[in-house]
Amino acid sequence: MGIIKISEQMHENLRLTSGALSRSMNAQAEHWLRVGMLSELNPTLCHGEICQLLIESERQAPVTPSLRSVPPAGLEKAA
Repeated sequence: MGIIKISEQMHENLRLTSGALSRSMNAQAEHWLRVGMLSELNPTLCHGEICQLLIESERQAPVTPSLRSVPPAGLEKAA
């Protein structure tokens, strides 16, 4: 775990969005990071497709928190 610097505007966006979606600010930031990273690695997938794959991955993943992320290769196979 580490500390990163973000702009005041991004911090405010995180605060507002995390409240609206009932997530902690850290959970919201992690969600945006996961979706953004997967979007860059899989540019042919739309946001909805990435979210559906993340949900499916969550259904199939063991309870271990470190195994929750979807590797890019998994997305390419599912697409």
